[in-house]
Amino acid sequence: MPMNAREIEQLIKDALPDATVVIEDLAGDGDHFAARIVSAAFRGKSRVQQHQMVYAALKGNMGGVLHALALQTAAPD
Repeated sequence: MPMNAREIEQLIKDALPDATVVIEDLAGDGDHFAARIVSAAFRGKSRVQQHQMVYAALKGNMGGVLHALALQTAAPD
């Protein structure tokens, strides 16, 4: 069973409570998502480190229950 956008958002917010998270279902199939995440926790981190933080927040669901997730991450201005 695929994850829904609300589940993805909640996992990310559980790990990054200050985050602003916008999830978009790219194909309308509940299997391909894009996420825009802004969090102060990303400040000073490389893009790879930021993405690793998001993958860790997803608790092993990436590549399994969650098939595809395009990420845009940033620290707040």
